[in-house]
Amino acid sequence: MSVDRRKQIVEAAGQSFALFGYKATTMDQVAKLANVGKGTIYTFFSNKEELFDEIMGNLIRDMKVVADAEYEPDRSFFDNLNRILYRLLEYRERHQLAVKMVHEVRDIGTPMALEGLRKIEDAIVGYIRTKVQLGIDKGELKPCDPEITAFVMIKLYLALATEWAARADRTPLEKDQVAELIQLYFMNGLAKD
Repeated sequence: MSVDRRKQIVEAAGQSFALFGYKATTMDQVAKLANVGKGTIYTFFSNKEELFDEIMGNLIRDMKVVADAEYEPDRSFFDNLNRILYRLLEYRERHQLAVKMVHEVRDIGTPMALEGLRKIEDAIVGYIRTKVQLGIDKGELKPCDPEITAFVMIKLYLALATEWAARADRTPLEKDQVAELIQLYFMNGLAKD
């Protein structure tokens, strides 16, 4: 029975964080949404931060499942990279909690929301880092620092896929255009032969 209560609390907290953000979520709200007494929450979580960490951990595990579903060993590194980053970005944009955290950081600058987004970014960088290292090991990529390379790849992908079109005078890039640009900058390079 206690496992069910814990699950109820985690689901209610996820709903509250997604609807109201980190700052506006209270343990009273979570208790009400979970239909449990506030004291019951404290039998599983010592504070709101611990509960938030649990929710963020679940989100990161879900994102890994999404990324793993896109990876195929027979595909080229850049094909896998594009597919994985596209799906992760799509997932992040559809997931209410991630969207709310982005808005809360932008609008209020809540430190815990910022920390949550950093954990997501670190997890994505770590995931792509392993794929970069695999690409190096397979001879598809030149020797490089896998972590820095993963970080730059992700930042470039986000810049092209979302930030480019943030200004009203720019047309959003299609998925294929982003993939071509990633290949141009990373695979082919800009220097003339």
